[in-house]
Amino acid sequence: MKQLHDVDLKLVRVFVAVVRHGGFSAAQAALNVSQSTISEQMTTLEGRLGLTLCERGRGGFRLTEHGHATYEAAQRLLLAVESFCMDTSILAQRISGRLQLGLIDNTVTDEASPLPAALQRFVALGHDVQIDIYIGSPAELEARVLDGRLHVAIGHFPLQVAGLDYSLLYDEADGLFCGKDHPLHATQQESDAQQELISTSRVVARAFLQERDLRLLKARAASATVDNVEAQAILILSGAYIGFLPLHYAQRWVDSGRMRRLRPQSLETRWPFTVVTRRGMAMPALLRAFIDGLRFRGTTAR
Repeated sequence: MKQLHDVDLKLVRVFVAVVRHGGFSAAQAALNVSQSTISEQMTTLEGRLGLTLCERGRGGFRLTEHGHATYEAAQRLLLAVESFCMDTSILAQRISGRLQLGLIDNTVTDEASPLPAALQRFVALGHDVQIDIYIGSPAELEARVLDGRLHVAIGHFPLQVAGLDYSLLYDEADGLFCGKDHPLHATQQESDAQQELISTSRVVARAFLQERDLRLLKARAASATVDNVEAQAILILSGAYIGFLPLHYAQRWVDSGRMRRLRPQSLETRWPFTVVTRRGMAMPALLRAFIDGLRFRGTTAR
């Protein structure tokens, strides 16, 4: 790209909004401009870049290969701009800006999580900030922190990635569950017959914890794999599979009789939730304030 000017940054923001909303028409309300104006701005940006970023017409909106790459770069650029704003705001004795936070799915029912209290303390400080939350798998979150699309992520990260720092926040307990229509639902607790049935049952496992799940159940392979807790619960509720779930998340179905927890004495495990940031990054004041609020209850893993 030629010399970057103020107008180019505005056009980049328009492009990101169009992609996030899935097209020109859907982005009109967010940008508060007409579809024809958006089209003109996109044409200008493509001219500045010398690239075709998207295809639009009767077939709908679709990013080109160059468009996908430019979108990833645009997100990194805008995050860097936000970090600049955070850093300079401290000179005016205030903290402001946009915090990009990543989380793994379905943690809202976990009363052990320090995140809600940390957010409350953070907002109570009166910061002029906006928080954007991205929900993704551990691998997605690590990739986004590593390339700068997220400032920080919180979740399970079984395989630590080079270039990232991991700090322990708290532990989450999980256990083995079956649905009410599974043969195990009617078995006696901790019996030999129950154990034999467990070993022959179909197992659903989260991809990032699959090795651990199979080892605990002494199973050769998973019959189904998922990348999030909700999909895991759906398959367990079907009555065709058994699998591990966080205790806090499964409790609603245990209380209603739709799930049963299996072998709680021998198959309860605790998994660390960690805070992930990019190693060596100059941490903006806003991010430092947020992490300090999280660590109010956390401890350092290394």
